[in-house]
Amino acid sequence: MLKIKFVLFLIVISIQGYSQDISTQKITWATLRDVKFTKKFNKEYELDFLYPTFGASLQKLEGKFVEIKGYVIPVSQNLYVLSAKPMAACFFCGGSGPESILQLNFTTKNRFKTDQIITVKGKFRLNSDNVDDLNYILDDASLIQFN
Repeated sequence: MLKIKFVLFLIVISIQGYSQDISTQKITWATLRDVKFTKKFNKEYELDFLYPTFGASLQKLEGKFVEIKGYVIPVSQNLYVLSAKPMAACFFCGGSGPESILQLNFTTKNRFKTDQIITVKGKFRLNSDNVDDLNYILDDASLIQFN
């Protein structure tokens, strides 16, 4: 009987740990400011790029599911960027830094308008070396709501 109770206890602990792992943490754009950038020459593109060094608070989010609200910037039919600011003031067009944008890799096809405000969730991934992707990426992204 003691052995059965112990096995049940382990199952409950495992389930609780698993449910905590898949919970979603709300983050803000201020969260993404825990980063420093260093300009380095990229041989492949023969250009200088800003390479990030992520702070401890961001490293703790790696692989976790997060939720964030922002402005949509459609880049192509299948690629969307979420920005802390509308397109006219975002990193691409305005004075914001690369920490103010996030790449969205959706699990389903979506259609958004430029500067539409949405809340999304997904698996947070840091990118420090692939200049073809953004520094912050939400994999398995899904729409929570239009705001």
